[in-house]
Amino acid sequence: MTTDQPAGDPDTEGSCGASTNFAADFSSLTANIATAIKGKSAVIQLMALALIADGHVLVEDVPGVGKTSLGKALARSVEGRFGRVQFTPDLLPTDVTGVSVWNRGSATFEFRPGPVFSNVLLADEINRASPKTQSALLEAMAERQVTSDGVTHQLASPFMVIATQNPIEHEGTYVLPEAQLDRFLMCLEIGYPDRAAELEILESHSDTSEPADHLRPVLTSAQINAMSTSLERIYLAPALQNYLLDLADATRRHPALSLGMSPRGVLALQRIVRAHAAAEGRAYATPDDVKKLARYVIPHRLLVTPESRMRGTRPIDIVTEILDGVPVPRPGGG
Repeated sequence: MTTDQPAGDPDTEGSCGASTNFAADFSSLTANIATAIKGKSAVIQLMALALIADGHVLVEDVPGVGKTSLGKALARSVEGRFGRVQFTPDLLPTDVTGVSVWNRGSATFEFRPGPVFSNVLLADEINRASPKTQSALLEAMAERQVTSDGVTHQLASPFMVIATQNPIEHEGTYVLPEAQLDRFLMCLEIGYPDRAAELEILESHSDTSEPADHLRPVLTSAQINAMSTSLERIYLAPALQNYLLDLADATRRHPALSLGMSPRGVLALQRIVRAHAAAEGRAYATPDDVKKLARYVIPHRLLVTPESRMRGTRPIDIVTEILDGVPVPRPGGG
């Protein structure tokens, strides 16, 4: 089940070498993170893909499964800065974005950047902050800049937010609106480690530090930005692009959904599909790339009707049904 690379396409052929280097760099990045994060190779790959695809990730999981360590390991591996904010009801927007402070000596206002000025920012329990503070972060995520007192400050590049929510505890939380959820490239779970991985965790941690604290970078931020730019050279056949549109259309027409996939969601899926193809050393994407990643990109963008929700229908169930039902492009189909 593949979509063939177009024969004789100079752009596609010319990018093969770049894809090979991309794959080697991607493998080096994920292997480095895996030395600190045990037993989570699939999650590590998804996080690395999101960083390169210039996207943000929403993690819905219980506390203590390694979200902070994973974010820290990702930042350290690319010579980046890691930031963390614990979201609480009294957190102000300026606590995240930064604030202008009067400097008596120079008799001017000076901007003191907040933790959003990081390469990887962990927004822990984002649903505990007020909608106003949530919006300040999500606006920075979308615009890649912060405006304070009429002055615009550009964020770092690459810039990635890993926002977390506890799926069990809902008391004192503010639900993220659908329009804000749509700004996250992916939504995923980390999950508990298996027994062997947890034993490795016990053996590698000390009372004063964790393995992620000692990671050395294997790539630079400039290399990540170059990898991100190179994704535009990954070929998507017209048939595969139409497959993406067919999946989106199926969500919009599904009777169990009151909200389907947005055009932003289609663009996000195309972007991460290109990143996955490049990570595997290919200069072209296939339906298998789409099927593998759709279950992380689409579900959080959907809204199940109240009737279907009462019957226990989940967004992931509908995405699985759609992936099974929408015809897949044939090899060589264009």
